[in-house]
Amino acid sequence: MAGSSADLHPHQPDIELMNNSSKLSPSDHSNVNVTKSQNEQEEAHYVEVTMEVQGESVALQSIKTVAGSDNMEEEGEGEKLGLTTGKKKLEKKTSFGASVMQSATTRIKQLKRLASFSKPEPEKQLARTKSAVAHALTGLKFISKTDGGAGWGEVEKEFDKLTASTDGYLPRALFAKCIGLNKESEAYAEKLFDTLARQRGIQGGSINKIQFREFWDRMSDQSFDSRLKTFFDMVDKDADGRINEEEIKEIICLSATANKLSNIQTQAEEYARLIMEELDPDDTGHILIGNLETLLLHGPEQTTRGESKYLSQMLSQKLKPTLVDYPVVRWFRDAKYFLQDNWQRAWVLILWIGVMLGLFAFKFVQYRRRAAYEVMGHCVCMAKGAAETLKLNMALILLPACRNTITWLRNRTKLGVVVPFDDNINFHKVIAVAIAIGVGIHVIYHLACDFPRLLHASDEKYKLMKPFFGDKPSNYWHFIKSWEGVTGILMVVLMAIAFTLANPRFRRGQAKLPKPFNRITGFNAFWYSHHLFIIVYALLVVHGIKLYLTQDWNKKTTWMYLAVPITIYLVERLIRALRSSTKSVRILKVAVYPGNVLALHMSKPNGFTYKSGQYMFVNCAAVSPFEWHPFSITSAPDDEFLSVHIKILGDWTRSLKAKFSEACLPALNGQSGLLRAECSKGEYSPSNFPKVLVDGPYGAPAQDYREYEVVLLVGLGIGATPMISILKDMISNFKAMEEEEEWSTIEEGSPQQKKFSDFKTRRAYFYWVTREQNSFDWFKGVMNEVAEEDRRGVIELHSYCTSVYEEGDARSALIAMVQSIHHAKNGVDIVSGTRVMSHFAKPNWRTVYKRIALNHPQARVGVFYCGPPTLTQELRQLALDFSHNTPTKFDFHKENF
Repeated sequence: MAGSSADLHPHQPDIELMNNSSKLSPSDHSNVNVTKSQNEQEEAHYVEVTMEVQGESVALQSIKTVAGSDNMEEEGEGEKLGLTTGKKKLEKKTSFGASVMQSATTRIKQLKRLASFSKPEPEKQLARTKSAVAHALTGLKFISKTDGGAGWGEVEKEFDKLTASTDGYLPRALFAKCIGLNKESEAYAEKLFDTLARQRGIQGGSINKIQFREFWDRMSDQSFDSRLKTFFDMVDKDADGRINEEEIKEIICLSATANKLSNIQTQAEEYARLIMEELDPDDTGHILIGNLETLLLHGPEQTTRGESKYLSQMLSQKLKPTLVDYPVVRWFRDAKYFLQDNWQRAWVLILWIGVMLGLFAFKFVQYRRRAAYEVMGHCVCMAKGAAETLKLNMALILLPACRNTITWLRNRTKLGVVVPFDDNINFHKVIAVAIAIGVGIHVIYHLACDFPRLLHASDEKYKLMKPFFGDKPSNYWHFIKSWEGVTGILMVVLMAIAFTLANPRFRRGQAKLPKPFNRITGFNAFWYSHHLFIIVYALLVVHGIKLYLTQDWNKKTTWMYLAVPITIYLVERLIRALRSSTKSVRILKVAVYPGNVLALHMSKPNGFTYKSGQYMFVNCAAVSPFEWHPFSITSAPDDEFLSVHIKILGDWTRSLKAKFSEACLPALNGQSGLLRAECSKGEYSPSNFPKVLVDGPYGAPAQDYREYEVVLLVGLGIGATPMISILKDMISNFKAMEEEEEWSTIEEGSPQQKKFSDFKTRRAYFYWVTREQNSFDWFKGVMNEVAEEDRRGVIELHSYCTSVYEEGDARSALIAMVQSIHHAKNGVDIVSGTRVMSHFAKPNWRTVYKRIALNHPQARVGVFYCGPPTLTQELRQLALDFSHNTPTKFDFHKENF
C-alpha cells in the first residue's frame, strides 16, 4: 500500500479503530449482527471491519465489503498499517470462508499483532479524560479567535476585499493576511494552507470562498482528533504517515520564526534530535501520530491544595462587582475605599491646597482694602492672590528634588508612615501644574486687566497710584519694559520651554518633529531645559524685589519663601558634587548584552552602603560632564561590587554604549554578551575605559520589601533591575539564616538575632515579562543562582516572553513540546536559557493576584512594580479590588525616578 495522502484519507480504511463506538469483548463476538447478503459475501474480496480496542476490550462497530484493487499488495503477512487522525487502518486480503462470525476471533488477534507494527503501545493506554482532552485542545488552536467558528463574518469580509481583483480566488500568499495573522506568521500560514489543501486534494495555489470556508471550519473544529490530524499533517511534509527528524527540524524553524525565537532557530537540529530520542526510543527513524497524542493528552498538573477549589469559587463571588441602587450608599462606600487607600496622599494634598487657598484669600482681602482696588478693581486682587500661591509653590517644588534629604527622612525617621515619600516625583509634577495655573492667572490679570485700567484711569483716580508708578504712563510699553515686566515675561518663556520639554512625548523622544526641531526632543533636551530653573529663580528674586505696589523691604516676602528650600537644595548639590568626586569607582567588568543593554560592574566605594531596591546616579564625563542619570542597583548589598544594567533608549545611553564598546573585546566562548571586558582582582581599569562617577544611594519604594512577609515583584523588561537585587539579597539572607540555625543557637537580644529582625519576608513571587528572547541573557546567572540556592522553595520565579504566542496556539505548540522535554531532561529552559521554565505571552494578572490571595489569606502582600506606566493602573486596581473584597491586603508600590 503506497504511502500517499490518498491512502491516509479517513474514508478508505478496511479496518478502522473508532473512538466513539460501543464496547464489546472478544468473547461476545457471536452477538454481532451481520447484515450482508450471501451473494455480496461471495463477490467480495476485501472486508472492512470497524472496531475499537482498549486493553482487553474490543468494540465491533460495523462489517462491510470493499471492492478489490489490483494495487493492494500483501506485506509481511499481508498486513499494512496507516495512521490518520487518531485512527488505525488495517488492510488485509482475505476470503470470508464459511462465515464472518468464525473469523472474528482471528481478526482480533491480527489487530493486536498489527498494533505493534511501528511501535509497541504502552501497556497502560492514556485515557482520554475530559480534563485531558480539554487541556490538549487548548494546545492546538490554529487561530485563537476561531474557536467554535467565531469570527467568520469578519474573515469573510476580509476574503471579499482581498479577492475583489482575483475573480473570487484567494492566493496562497494572502492566506495569512485573510485569517488575521501577522507578517512573522506568513510562513506558518502557508504551511497550514498547503496542509489543508493536500487533505482535500486541492491543486494550485489559490482557493475560492467555499474552499476557504472548509479551511476555516477545519481550523476552528473543536474535535481533538481533527486538530491533531491537521497538526500532524503540517509536520508530515511528505504525507507518508510518519514524521522524521528533518521534518521536525523544519517545523521547529517555522515555529521559531513565527515566535521571534532566534536562539531556538539556530539550535533547531539539536531540538529535533531531542524529540526523536524521546518519542522514538526504538530508533526506527520516525514517530507516529500516537506519540503526539500521548504527549498532548497530559492533563494540567494539579498544583493547588484540596480546598483551593472551594476557596477559589468563594473568592470569585466576592470579586464580582456589586451594584448599589442607592447613590448615597455607593458614594459613601467609594469614599471610604478611597480614604483607606490614599489617606497619606489625601492629607498632604488637603493641607497643601488649604494653605494655598488661605494665602490666596489673605492677599485678595488685603488688596481689596487698599487704594489700588479703587483703580484696578478685582483684577489686582486676583493677580496678587495668584502671586502669593506662586511664591509658596516655587519654594515647595524644590523639596521633592532633594533626594538626599528624602532618603535620610525615610531611612532614619518614622515619617514614612504618614508621608508618602515615594510620591515625590508625582508631587513635583502636581506642583508644576499648580505653578502653571498660578502663572496664567497672574500674567493674564496683570497684562489684560491691571495695566489697561491704569492707562485709562482718570487723572483723579491715578493720583492714588502715582507713589507706586510715577507719572501716568502714555502707552502700554511703559509696563513691559520695566524690571517687573521684563523679568516676568522672561520667566514665563523659560518656564514654558521647561514645561513643554518635560512632557512625556518630548522627554521620551516620541514626538516626531522635522529637522532641525527634532533635536529638542529626548532626555538631553529635557535635562538641560529643566536646569533653566537657575535663571528662573534669579529672575524671580529680582521680580520679587522690584514690586510695583510694595515698597517696604519687610513686605517683599519672595525671598522669605525661597530662602530655606534653596539653601537645602544648594547643600544637596554640594554634597553630591563632593561625594561623587571623593567616591571614585573603577570598572571591573563591562558587557553589552543582546537587546541593547549595557552592564557595568564597578568597585564599591568606601562607606557606600545601600539597600536592595535603591538606585544611584551615574555620570560619565566622556559623554557629558554635567548629566547624571538614575539607575537601579542590580547588585546585592553583600556583594563586593556595584552593578547597573542600562537599557539603551536615549541619546545619552547610546553615547555611553559607544564609548564602552570601543574598549570592549569580542565575547569568549560560553560567555553571554556581545562585547566584554574584565579586570582581575587588584587590576586597575584599562586606561581607555571612560571614567565613571556614581552618586547615591537614594531611597526607592522597593527597598521596603523587607517589611512584608509576602511580596509580589513585577518587572517589565529592564524594569526587573531592582527586583534582581532583591532576589539576590533574599538568597543571601536565607543562606545566612540557615547557617545560624545550623551552627549556633541564638540567644534573645543578641546581635545576630537583631541582624535579621527587620527581615520579615518569608515568601516571594517574581514575575519578569520581556518582549524578546535575548533579554533573558541579562540576568541569566542570577535566575540560575536563585533557582539553585533557594533550597526552601520560598522564591517562586516566573518569566514570560511576550513574543511567543499564548500557550495553546498551534504556532507555539511544538515549542512547548520541546521546552517540556528539554527541561525535564536537562533542567534548562530553551526559551530563557535558565533553570526557570518560561511562559508564553502575557500573564493573567487577575489570576496571579487570586492565587496569592488563596495561598496567603489574612496576609499583607507588598506589590512592587518597575516598568512602563502601561501596566501601573491595572496592577494598582487589582491590588485595590483584592484588598477590598478578600482578607488578603495588597499594598501597591511603583518605582519613580
